[in-house]
Amino acid sequence: MDSWVIFLIVLIVLTLLSLSVKIVKQYERGVMFRFGRLKETRDPGFNMIIPLVDRMTKVSLRIITMVLEPQEVITRDNVTVKVDAVVYFLVIDPVKAVVNVESYRNATTQLALTTLRSVLGQSELDELLAHRDQINLRLRQIIDEQTELPWGVRATMVEVKDVLLPEAMQRAMARQAEAEREKRAKVVHAEGEKDAAANLAAAAKILHAQPDALQLRYLQTLVEISGERNSTIIPLPIDIVSALSLVPRPNPEPCKG
Repeated sequence: MDSWVIFLIVLIVLTLLSLSVKIVKQYERGVMFRFGRLKETRDPGFNMIIPLVDRMTKVSLRIITMVLEPQEVITRDNVTVKVDAVVYFLVIDPVKAVVNVESYRNATTQLALTTLRSVLGQSELDELLAHRDQINLRLRQIIDEQTELPWGVRATMVEVKDVLLPEAMQRAMARQAEAEREKRAKVVHAEGEKDAAANLAAAAKILHAQPDALQLRYLQTLVEISGERNSTIIPLPIDIVSALSLVPRPNPEPCKG
């Protein structure tokens, strides 16, 4: 009988000892309550508590990644888009995260969803597509203002991952982009024609002022023509060509009926 009593006492002691020992990891902090009242915060390592009197809640200080489910949002210019985002946050005050809010993970997630719909509803589609960094910064600032002081949670980064547009809007944007590309191509072509005309005018002035240069250009043109076509070309001096161009042509006599 004595052995059973000793065994029972040893079992009770070991049970109480196992309930008393708490190991807090390096990335955690322990928030301890005694008779339901906040007592202190325990650091990483080996910690002892009084069973049935003390209760310790461990809080992770690592960055938490929360992927927000896709949300349908109507932008300020009345375009319906589906947006998904990801929020990175961490606990900076374990006591506030345990005492002031029941579940800081769920609370931060729901707040991020509400803020996402609110901010994107105040933005236009062009701003959402072209200035996403500014929207991400605005989202993080709004979430930080509502979580850091009361809950001890800091949002380190908010990223809008993807923006899905309706098919009709995608086709309209594709047509607009194509029209813009055609417009730029026409402008570039017109600028090229303008530059070419200016260069030709400058070359004509130089050739007109230098007859020898005009003769050399004429011979070069004959060489290029003879190389491209299988034909015989008889070169004429430029003076003869100019004289022929100045000879007046006889007017045909009117037919007499």
